[in-house]
Amino acid sequence: MTTETPPSTAAIEDEAVLLIGHGSRRERSNEQVRTLAAELERRLGIPVDAGFLELAEPSISEAIAGLAPAVSTITVVQLSLFAASHVKADVPLAIEQARAKHSDMTIHTGSHLGIHPAIVDLLEERASAVERRLGVERDTDAVTVVLCARGSSDPDANGDAQKLARLLYEGRAFDRVETCFVGVTEPELTDALHATVKHRPDAVVVLPYMLGDGVLTQRVRDRTADFDEEYPYVTVGAGGPLGTDSRLLDVLGDRWQEARTDSVQMSCDTCKYKVELDGYTEDVGGARAMLRALTHQAEHADRDDIDDQPHAHDAPEKHVAVCTNQTCAADGAPAVLERLRQHARDSEACDTLITRSSCLGRCGEGPMVAVYPDGIWYGGVERADAERIVSSHLDRDRIVSELVDQTLTS
Repeated sequence: MTTETPPSTAAIEDEAVLLIGHGSRRERSNEQVRTLAAELERRLGIPVDAGFLELAEPSISEAIAGLAPAVSTITVVQLSLFAASHVKADVPLAIEQARAKHSDMTIHTGSHLGIHPAIVDLLEERASAVERRLGVERDTDAVTVVLCARGSSDPDANGDAQKLARLLYEGRAFDRVETCFVGVTEPELTDALHATVKHRPDAVVVLPYMLGDGVLTQRVRDRTADFDEEYPYVTVGAGGPLGTDSRLLDVLGDRWQEARTDSVQMSCDTCKYKVELDGYTEDVGGARAMLRALTHQAEHADRDDIDDQPHAHDAPEKHVAVCTNQTCAADGAPAVLERLRQHARDSEACDTLITRSSCLGRCGEGPMVAVYPDGIWYGGVERADAERIVSSHLDRDRIVSELVDQTLTS
């Protein structure tokens, strides 16, 4: 649904996009973020990497450091549904720290997904899928939708959930569309379901307003199933999360355009850090938010020396740089990069950071893949070679000799 004229190739040849997800203990959710990053790269025609706020790697700082050698401009796009503390405090703090560290680089910051027509359309499709499964039709049956969001201590974010539910209701034949939350604020899902069935609908469709198929999405499913078992006189079913639907790329494309043209608009008129809202007057000024963000970062750092902590970001044993400059890119470097990362994630022994690189000076002999601190450069690497490089060199320190282009020693 992007409406602006696409930028010229010359304008974006030195630009990359960093797609920031929250991060999950469920790797399946993190893979969804990486999949969206790969799909967005194909749509925009420029490098798009994924980074995570917490619980997954790479962190925002690591992702920016990985892109820095190859580009001079990074546009950050946030894969967050609403503007709460992560969007207003944690991500801006990480970006400002990155700007200080990479002073020669331009970093644009984009907004969250927010309320967008493509998301409303996607929610309707999710509702229709549940209706088909339950065997009901909204044109003849009284169907109520319960939109279940995560819940936040930020009233602005909770208000956007209410607005999204109303937009889903407008112009559609749903009997009602209600809003509830998994936690933090009210009404919670079970209470909303009890209130909804008092209106005697034929069916209730619960839509988890989550991106990934993570812990919270499963919690929504479980509570919906419990209610359905407890109240057999009404048909109740839960839908799936937004996932990696292509309509999300429409939203991300718009947010990318806004960020790189400095036209990002945030909801400052109802932001608790900027205006006095009843019950939140102590938050005005943003000092509390920044303190919370700094404390959050410190808690991550304190875990670096603790084994088996999902927040820890220890330095990897090896660093692999894949040249994605023009010539190598044309020879298939992006596919090599993606496959190397996939095999590295699948490996239990691989402790490696795999990033893009600017030109390695071996044009025409690529794609080039450099492994450090070993000083091994592989040339003419194909997508099918990625598994051997990971399983042999990165896992067992056995060089793939037939791919070696040159060896650099200190």
